[in-house]
Amino acid sequence: MKKIIIIIISVIVAAIAFRYGISVYNNIKTSKAMKNKKAPVVSVDVVKDADIIRSFEAPGRVTSKYRVDVLARISGYLQKSYFKEGDFVKAGQTLFLIEPAEFSNAADVAKADVENLKAQLTYAEKQLARASELVKKDYIAKSQYDNLLAQRDSLKAQLASARARYNDSNRSLGYTHVKSPVDGRVGIISVTLGNYVTPTSGALTTINSMDPIYVTFPLDSADFTVLSNADQSNNKNRKTEIYFSNGQKYPYDGIQDFHDNKIDQSTGTVTMRATFKNPDNQLLHGEFVTVKLYSNNPVKTPIVPLTAVQENQAGKYVYKIDENDLPQLVYIKVNGQYGENWIIKEGVKTGDRIVVDGLQKVVPNQPVTIKMIESEKNK
Repeated sequence: MKKIIIIIISVIVAAIAFRYGISVYNNIKTSKAMKNKKAPVVSVDVVKDADIIRSFEAPGRVTSKYRVDVLARISGYLQKSYFKEGDFVKAGQTLFLIEPAEFSNAADVAKADVENLKAQLTYAEKQLARASELVKKDYIAKSQYDNLLAQRDSLKAQLASARARYNDSNRSLGYTHVKSPVDGRVGIISVTLGNYVTPTSGALTTINSMDPIYVTFPLDSADFTVLSNADQSNNKNRKTEIYFSNGQKYPYDGIQDFHDNKIDQSTGTVTMRATFKNPDNQLLHGEFVTVKLYSNNPVKTPIVPLTAVQENQAGKYVYKIDENDLPQLVYIKVNGQYGENWIIKEGVKTGDRIVVDGLQKVVPNQPVTIKMIESEKNK
């Protein structure tokens, strides 16, 4: 029995030893084959730069140039409205009527006071003129003349005061017609007819101007620095485009004509603003869009051939040749195309060596035979 067990164990040990030997032999053979195998030949070029009009994308929001709350400037009952919600109105157009009877009566009384004082002043002027001739001949006392002069001056002051009251009453009467201060589109009516309104009642409605219209957007401070360095003193009226959420481009280009004078510390961005024509009222206040801003001056920017770039789930990448002449996989960020090249935003820089042909043969960190393209060899 013991002899059988010993035989079985011996067979197992022998089998294991044989398997291990085969494995070692295969590894040695593979290693020799790898050593004898030639490194794949790849074409390598250096990353060049080009003078490119840079573009920068950012989320934007449409904002009316004027957004005005329409308020009652007097107290009274709201009697009429002359528009429908959503209508387009012109500056000076009457929107509401506040019951005018009280203010019309006050204006009539003020006008009557003016006419009365004008008549009294006319009479006083004539009396004073007669007294002026009489006092010269000593037919009346100087004190009587002074009294008539004082009465005349008092009536002048009273007439000026009455005219001021009349003008003020007319102003209040004018406020019974609540008018639009700007061209624009009317929003929801906040106070319905029949309600008593006062200057503290809040907005009766809101008007948003429509044409031209603003788009504001935050630009990353790093991009703002690149843009400023590129344009320097030529930093006004930059071309701006906007795109709707469905990717459709707005038909009119805008002009970026303002930027804030500080960086928002919470977001690290600078607020920019562009002005757009809006003749068809296609853009609405509060709408979200994608903004594309272009530099005025070209910027030297790294570019790589489209054929040198591959993509996987993590993004676009190239094979960069390191200081040991080994390929390394490097992910890049691009900023659109320039002819047959990608514009590089991050990942590689001008002068870096990258594989441009033979990409399918490359294994990261494995030796390759580098073949520089002719244009580089002749430099």
